[in-house]
Amino acid sequence: MRALIPVAGEGTRLKPHTNTYPKPLLYVAGKPIISHIVEILIDAGITEMVFITGYLEDKLKDFLLNNYNIPMKFIRQEKALGIAHAVYVARDYIKGEPVFIILGDTIFEADLHRVFTKGKNALGVMEVDNPQRFGIVIVENGRIVELEEKPLKPKSNLALTGLYFIKDTDILISCIDRLIKEDKKTKNEYQITDALHEMVKNGSYITTFPLLGWYDCGSAQALLDTNRILLSRNGSDVLGSLKDTVIIDPVAIAEKVVIERSIIGPYVSVGSGTTITDSRIKDALIGRKNHIDSVIIEKSLIGHETKIRGRFGNLNVGDSSELEMH
Repeated sequence: MRALIPVAGEGTRLKPHTNTYPKPLLYVAGKPIISHIVEILIDAGITEMVFITGYLEDKLKDFLLNNYNIPMKFIRQEKALGIAHAVYVARDYIKGEPVFIILGDTIFEADLHRVFTKGKNALGVMEVDNPQRFGIVIVENGRIVELEEKPLKPKSNLALTGLYFIKDTDILISCIDRLIKEDKKTKNEYQITDALHEMVKNGSYITTFPLLGWYDCGSAQALLDTNRILLSRNGSDVLGSLKDTVIIDPVAIAEKVVIERSIIGPYVSVGSGTTITDSRIKDALIGRKNHIDSVIIEKSLIGHETKIRGRFGNLNVGDSSELEMH
């Protein structure tokens, strides 16, 4: 079965980190966001992946091809016109077969084996306290009867989570085609919620499936929150070299990391090739190939290939930066 993964967005809420790396390559709980997704899909039995790319696509493509041995296709979405448009761009690769659509910044837990085995159109949902922020569904007797994108007055608190198993792929493509021809947009984009609503109106049977976990990666604070949750669930993974260092679980420390005379944790992820000396770090995401010396930091995001020295509190530092405080 194919998975279709839109990853074309710029991730503007995560700048400066997304100035140089696409959002799916940002680290959380020891590895890039996209790695969490790809590994879940492979475990669920997905045999081919189609990525809808755009912003900084070469970096994402290189990472995926160098790290995963599964058939992949990469299709460029020239304009960011919404998820429905991303699906439409890939229509020639998915028509006539079931497809699992998953947004490229959505880390989740769900029983996908069960979803695929049932073989019914099914959308992943979760109850939320603020349904105005999401596409929502109204369900009667197990069947979706209505969908609406970010309604001002929601009729339900069941939010769409960016996971869509579509058996009737050709019907979905036909509904998206109609949206585009009629130029029907919501929030200036062609929304997959609107296309799915058209499917329901035309008689398609679509049900829901529950998520066991759904982790937001859309902002700096959301990344830190997700990092804490995933590390708490998975426990520590320490692969680097430690000398005169105290680890407070849970942490994720990658290969080729060197840490000396420091206290690390809890809730710290450190990317490969980073060196840390004489520091106290907790509740932080630290990328690859950084040099960090004599700092006290928490609730911080640090990109790749930075140099940081001195005493700090909270940092949100992009790639290739140099900070020093005396």
